[in-house]
Amino acid sequence: MSEAKIDTRLWSTKARNLSPYVPGEQPQHNNLCKLNTNENPYPPSPKVAEAIAQLLVEQATALRLYPDPESDALRSALADFYQLEHNQVFVGNGSDEVLALVFASFFLKERPVLAPDISYSFYPVYGQTFGVNLIQIPLESDFSIDPDSYRQPCSGIIIANPNAPTGLLLSLDAIGKLASEHPNAVVVIDEAYIDFAQCEDDSRPVSAISLINEYDNILVTQTFSKSRSLAGLRVGMAFGNASLIEALTRMKNSFNSFPLDKLAQAGATASVLDTEYFRQTCQQVIDLRESLTVDLTALGYTVLPSQTNFIFARPKNGNASAVAQALREQGIIVRHFDKPRIQDYLRITVGTPEQHKRLIEALTELHRA
Repeated sequence: MSEAKIDTRLWSTKARNLSPYVPGEQPQHNNLCKLNTNENPYPPSPKVAEAIAQLLVEQATALRLYPDPESDALRSALADFYQLEHNQVFVGNGSDEVLALVFASFFLKERPVLAPDISYSFYPVYGQTFGVNLIQIPLESDFSIDPDSYRQPCSGIIIANPNAPTGLLLSLDAIGKLASEHPNAVVVIDEAYIDFAQCEDDSRPVSAISLINEYDNILVTQTFSKSRSLAGLRVGMAFGNASLIEALTRMKNSFNSFPLDKLAQAGATASVLDTEYFRQTCQQVIDLRESLTVDLTALGYTVLPSQTNFIFARPKNGNASAVAQALREQGIIVRHFDKPRIQDYLRITVGTPEQHKRLIEALTELHRA
C-alpha cells in the first residue's frame, strides 16, 4: 500500500519549515545486538518496579486523579541526593522536554545562543522551533571545546558535557570560566552522561551541579534515561538557582502543568533512593567501557577518551559507513553520523559482555577479509 500524500495547506508556516530531530533507530528484530541509542545494558533498580507495583496495588483507584503537578517527593529526593534546596530542582517529561523549556524560558532574546558545532543534534532543532539564532562554535581539531571560542555576545550557551557524540568531558574550571565571562547569559550544561564520568582525582566533583551556588547563571540538566536505566519512563531534571527554576516552572505551567504521571514519579523517586544500586551499575558500565576501548584499540581503531556510556571510534581505514553497514547485515546496530568531520567515526553504545564479544568477533572477521 502506497503512503498517502501529506497535505500541508492547513499547517502553520513554522510547522511547514521545521526539520525535526531524528532519534536513534529502534529496530525490532530477533537476535538483534542493539548498540546505537546509548541505553543502559543493566535494568533499573528493582525498587523501581516495586514502587510502581505498590502504587498500583494500594492506590490504583487514585489513578483517576491528577498527579502532583510539581513532583514534590521526587524533587525532594533529588535535592537530598545532590545536597541542594528543594527550590533548586526542576523535573519534567524527559530531559528533551526540560531542554525545550530551557530554550523557551531563557533564549528568546535578540542575542544568539552558542553551542558546539558537533554535539546533540536536537539543539539546532530547538533553535528552529523557538525562533532562536543558534550559532555553532567549531570544536578544536581534537574535538575538544575551547572556552575562549565563546567570547562573543550571547543570551545563552548550551553544551553537552560529556559531549555527544564525542564523549569528551569539559572541566569544571572551563565551565566556571564560561559562566563568569557571560554573567548575563544562562550557561546550560547538559549532563545526560555525567554519571559515567570520572576525574583522575576522585575527591573532585565532575558535575557542574557543584557550581550552581557559586554562579547564578549556570543551569544543569540531567536525565534518568542513561545511568538510571529508565529511558522508557521519561524523566528529566534541571538544577540551578531558585530564580532559574522558577522561570522553568512558569513556562512548564504555561505548557503542561502535569508532565510526570504518578507511576513515573514513584519509579523515579525509588531509583534516586537506591544509591547503592545506582553507583554499582555506573561502575560496571565504566568497566565495560574500558574493556571495549582496549579491544577496539587492539583492532586498530582510534578511540576517543570517553566519559560516557558509549565510545566514539574511527576504524583503521576510516570506512565507518561501510563498517556500520556490514555490522547491520549481521544484526549488530551501531550509530554512524554522515556529517562533516565525524563521518569516519562510529558511536558504539556500551553493552553487555555478550554483546561486546559478538561485536568484536564480527569486527575481527570483517577487518580480516
